[in-house]
Amino acid sequence: MNDELKIRLVRSERRKNTISARLVGDTLTVMVPAGLTAEEEQSWVERMTKRALRSAGRTKTRSDEELIRRAKDLAERYFAGRLGEFSIRYVTNQDHRYGSCTPSQHSIRISDRLTEMPAWVLDYVIVHELAHLIEANHAKQFWRLVNRYPLTERARGFLIAKGMESAEEAPDDLE
Repeated sequence: MNDELKIRLVRSERRKNTISARLVGDTLTVMVPAGLTAEEEQSWVERMTKRALRSAGRTKTRSDEELIRRAKDLAERYFAGRLGEFSIRYVTNQDHRYGSCTPSQHSIRISDRLTEMPAWVLDYVIVHELAHLIEANHAKQFWRLVNRYPLTERARGFLIAKGMESAEEAPDDLE
């Protein structure tokens, strides 16, 4: 599998002591301090590659193609074909949100950080963003649509615990 893995090395002047890596699809991005020697960089790349491959065995990294299939299934199941055509893909630039939707373009972006979370959390986020194709805001009608997904409350609790969703966002009374 390592032969199939693409490595992207990012050197940062701001990074002093920490090394991190993120696996998205078949690309492992390794972020290192700029002051490391070539030998140190290579050692860290090998170490982080092993760690990412071990982790990938436990939690399968999802592809955009799988994300599209999953979103279409959820759209049919919870929105009964009301959404029409839409696009959805993973992105790496969402550090403060888990997904975003541009209703005018029928375009959804999902944070690649969700590839490491349980499938039911990813499904909630997809349903949340799909609901924005009908209701662009977070009003009561929007939450009625989202709450069709039976694990909404559980998934929101998970994301709140991870610091990725505000506990204040959903209205208490959906009557």
